[in-house]
Amino acid sequence: MTTPTQLPAWQQLETLAAAPQPHLRDRLASPSREQQMQASAAGIHIDYSRQALDSAVWDTLIELAQQAGVQAQRDAMFRGDIINTSEQRAVLHVALRGTPGATGSEAPWGDAVQQLVQTELSRVCAFAERVRAGEVKGSTGLAITDVVNIGIGGSDLGPRMAADALAPLCSDGATGVRVHFVSNPDAWALHSTLRGLNPATTLIIVASKTFTTQETMTNAASARRWLQDAGIEGAAQSPHLVAITAAPNKSGAAGYPAEHTFTFWDWVGGRYSLWSALGLPLAIAIGAPAFREFLAGGQAMDTHFRSAPLAQNLPVILALSGIWNRNFLHCPTQLLSTYPSRLVRFAPFVQQMDMESNGKRMRKDGQPVDADTGPIVWGGLGIDGQHAYFQLLHQGTHRVPVEFIGVETEDTPLPLAAEHHRVVNLNLRAQAQALALGRNEADTLQALMAEGMSAEQAEVFVSQRSFAGDVPSSTLWIDALTPHRLGTLIALYEHKVFVQAAIWGINAYDQWGVELGKTMAKAMEKQ
Repeated sequence: MTTPTQLPAWQQLETLAAAPQPHLRDRLASPSREQQMQASAAGIHIDYSRQALDSAVWDTLIELAQQAGVQAQRDAMFRGDIINTSEQRAVLHVALRGTPGATGSEAPWGDAVQQLVQTELSRVCAFAERVRAGEVKGSTGLAITDVVNIGIGGSDLGPRMAADALAPLCSDGATGVRVHFVSNPDAWALHSTLRGLNPATTLIIVASKTFTTQETMTNAASARRWLQDAGIEGAAQSPHLVAITAAPNKSGAAGYPAEHTFTFWDWVGGRYSLWSALGLPLAIAIGAPAFREFLAGGQAMDTHFRSAPLAQNLPVILALSGIWNRNFLHCPTQLLSTYPSRLVRFAPFVQQMDMESNGKRMRKDGQPVDADTGPIVWGGLGIDGQHAYFQLLHQGTHRVPVEFIGVETEDTPLPLAAEHHRVVNLNLRAQAQALALGRNEADTLQALMAEGMSAEQAEVFVSQRSFAGDVPSSTLWIDALTPHRLGTLIALYEHKVFVQAAIWGINAYDQWGVELGKTMAKAMEKQ
């Protein structure tokens, strides 16, 4: 099996990277650069003019994707071929957001999978609407007012992140159902959530693919004890319990009623499962119509990914920029900096998606990789980061590529919301430009003297007040933070991860490192 470093395009990229690299300050001086390095699809616009590459590098990166067979691997995934080779499974999270009613060639994964997905989606949406309408009642006949989702990893990060991102659609409890999330088995995490709730009007969702996850089962047992201590025991607990799992036989044996059990399949990885029944808490929080819009947004990015030319393909653009930074500019980390406050949990969500998928040192053929694979992904809200770790970005010894995410429109009903929005986006643009251009010593000297320092005083401080710049970044602009656009954004990052894995020749869809920790905990428990 050909390794990526044996591909002619990879070798040409090594040659290009070894040549002297112009500073981004010089690259951005070209009047046509910004216009040429833009791409848009499905309400998302990417400006990658601040990436440290030129047309020769970009053309060779496109050749690398072609030589690595990205298109053929993409098509195999959408067909439902077994691309998770270590577990002999298809990878079909893309089917979870397929068009309702599609058949034959409209559903490349086939009618059987399409029917399974749509049947379960209908159940999820119907149940979510019944909860929101007050038709799902607890054991005493009172309508459900609070939903507690217990899960961890993909069973928590996705729905929790999306509920935050779509907060304007979620109820505060005054006129609808509130949705809460618990992942950590530390007792305080569960206690602090349950202590303000009424057991008689609370629905407990236990989300676990295997229904054996230790952290989730520990929290689930305590939540059921909480119901018991309130006098809700035995069969009376059934109206308060929901299971979301790929092992319904195990949840059934544990007492979770069949009519409150929602399933997904082994071809859905946890970190790609928000689109499945694991999105039930999100559907309850925002409503079934909005949840279907969310799925439609993911499908819009799928359509773009499958049809757009590589050079204008948004997931490919992000992936190839990352390959250049990781493998040829030797940057081991990737910062994800979100500026809308509602995307506060997006970086941790992508962190799991990327690092659990591409944190691999073995190729699909069982041989060690001969190139660096997944970067260390980290980040958070950009405005907060500017007053914390951005110091390291500007003047530290690490070169940290950045992906900035902003939203073009503001929908908060605050009198001065437009001014808040202006300040937020001004800061995003300023940071991207400052990191790229920096400030040399001559300009710094002039700036210090303009502040009132003498030439002699300025000379003392000039080295400490200068900035190297040349930090590569891309900026993603979402036209509005709606369910549809959030779905589009998530699918964009899913496909970015896929493209990079395809080039590196690794399996993005197993996670044996995660499994080892679980196995070790069980062994130690027995001891």
